Amino acid sequence: MKYRNDQVEDIQVAYIGGGSRGWAWTFMTDLAMEPAICGTIRLYDIDRAAARANETIGNSLYDREDVPGKWHYCVKDTLEEALAGADFVVISILPKTFDEMEVDVHMPERLGIYQSVGDTAGPGGMMRALRTLPMFVEFAKAIKAYAPDAWVINYTNPMSLCVKALYETYPGIKAFGCCHEVFGTQKVLAAIAEQELGIEKIDRRDIHVNVLGINHFTWFDYASYKGVDLFPVYRHYIDSHFARGYEENDNNWMNSTFACAHRVKMDLFNRFGLIAAAGDRHLAEFMPGGEYLKDPETVSNWKFGLTTVAWRKEDLQKRLERSRRLVAGEEELKLEPTGEEGILLIKALCGLGRLVSNVNIPNRGRQIANLPESAVVETNAVFERDAIRPVLAGSVPENVRRLLLPHVENHERIMKVVAGGNRDVDLVVEAFLEDPLVKGRASQADVRELVKDMMAATL
Repeated sequence: MKYRNDQVEDIQVAYIGGGSRGWAWTFMTDLAMEPAICGTIRLYDIDRAAARANETIGNSLYDREDVPGKWHYCVKDTLEEALAGADFVVISILPKTFDEMEVDVHMPERLGIYQSVGDTAGPGGMMRALRTLPMFVEFAKAIKAYAPDAWVINYTNPMSLCVKALYETYPGIKAFGCCHEVFGTQKVLAAIAEQELGIEKIDRRDIHVNVLGINHFTWFDYASYKGVDLFPVYRHYIDSHFARGYEENDNNWMNSTFACAHRVKMDLFNRFGLIAAAGDRHLAEFMPGGEYLKDPETVSNWKFGLTTVAWRKEDLQKRLERSRRLVAGEEELKLEPTGEEGILLIKALCGLGRLVSNVNIPNRGRQIANLPESAVVETNAVFERDAIRPVLAGSVPENVRRLLLPHVENHERIMKVVAGGNRDVDLVVEAFLEDPLVKGRASQADVRELVKDMMAATL
């Protein structure tokens, strides 16, 4: 990297999963809109054609007059070439295909176990981890060998386990996981505050929160807007809106795959006293299966949706067609803010400012005092030149801690399975039986059969 005035030039970024048809375009857009940094994005993907397409799309931005952020994109043939001397490493991969994810999400339904996402918790999250973590072990070894001082930004799920695998393989790695679920809850709080306080256009960044939990099962025990405690505001809103929930103006939960009415959040607030800070689809998967995900009718009553893999496959075809149009020059990437903070974090780590944001890193500093040091937790942290300083979030209340612990303990079980070469069926069965979605909902024999069938179909 080269520093000049208030700019940093010649930043080298290795993008593992560089053929991505989602995060890569988001990343390109944010980079193109940022004038303070520039450099080279090295795209590495086992799908070389997809990486080539993104190389063309990314480089098409360079000569546009409306693009202040100038970046060169190039495909690398090997992981070593992509990583050598990199300043930053971005990881955004899909482990295998949606065919395997179809097994993750839908095969447990034969036991009446429904999943609304299937990439983090529950049977789907664990099977996805068994496919993903061996790759992350290899990534960590390669980063240690070729880019030991690089900052590593992970966007891949299951987030907590991916970050955990990086650190357990290379303890000296400078890695963190980024997730936007907290931002979504800040936006909901901002909109509710606008209605309840009669204030217009509250920026979600002005909603100051204390974040504590694990990825996709995060909580706020503090939320404030310019001196106003938002907990009474949120409580008052729930008292009068619980049955209907909160629905964004143009994002009715029935008309969007990922939208919800936030009724699960509201119910969790009433029951546990903290503001649950992720989408309802994610939150529901961490709770006992007989509650929010008992069956499709129950899901509908809570006003969120089951994201089917058939929908994901259909959406992929749309993305492939869009990729073709972008490569052919029939469509341009629109330069609109994405709401993500990855580029802002890179700027801060380059020394261009200081930022507080939520991050997934090991609990080594006991950011959450009453969770194990070995857990990967999500809290706020201060980002500044070549440093991430986790904010001490305090302890989670005991009633919430009891919700978190089964998942933290299952992370340890899954890591042991991966360390043993994915051969320990008994330990996977144990993890399934201890997962809240599964626990008490099926016999041990049926769960064992399910585990064997899922492993045979996806690993």
